[in-house]
Amino acid sequence: MNPRPARSLHAALAGAVLALAACAAPQPKPPALAPPPPPLDASYDWHVLVIAAFGSVLKDIPATMHEVLLFRDEARGAAAADELECYAVDSKPPRFIARAPAEFLLCFKQDRLSRIEATVRLPAEDAVKIFADACGLWAKNGQAAPEGCAGSERGIEFTGHLDSEPTGSDTAMTVQLDAADSSPEHAPDRR
Repeated sequence: MNPRPARSLHAALAGAVLALAACAAPQPKPPALAPPPPPLDASYDWHVLVIAAFGSVLKDIPATMHEVLLFRDEARGAAAADELECYAVDSKPPRFIARAPAEFLLCFKQDRLSRIEATVRLPAEDAVKIFADACGLWAKNGQAAPEGCAGSERGIEFTGHLDSEPTGSDTAMTVQLDAADSSPEHAPDRR
């Protein structure tokens, strides 16, 4: 028997086995996609801050409060703030942006609720992302400018902003809710 045809047959069989093995070998898996971000919980919605209807009389607010003095610079509307009497809520404020607000104020103009303001402390490294997510939810367009966001819904105007400078490892985020028309003649009478 001639050894050449046996070697050729062996080589052909080995090649066929290798070809079949290559076809049967598992293909490398593509890199796993990052999991989608968790959905924003209900505390990201500014509506959780509205503990009483705008226009409510001070004595009808369902919380114990104490009056606070506010000092604002000219650039942030000192004249408008002078007309308001603001109170801090003594009880636990509603959770906002998955945190307890560091400040939670109800402000009244002529004894009627006309502004709600809340400030939360965010980790400085995540503040811009958290703020953008919240503003996207509020604006319902998924986008927010880093310097702030604003809009209105059903007679309530909202504005939100991040402090320009972090304090230690935290950055303050403030949202302000104002009654679109807070004049007493347009407010419901609840006396």
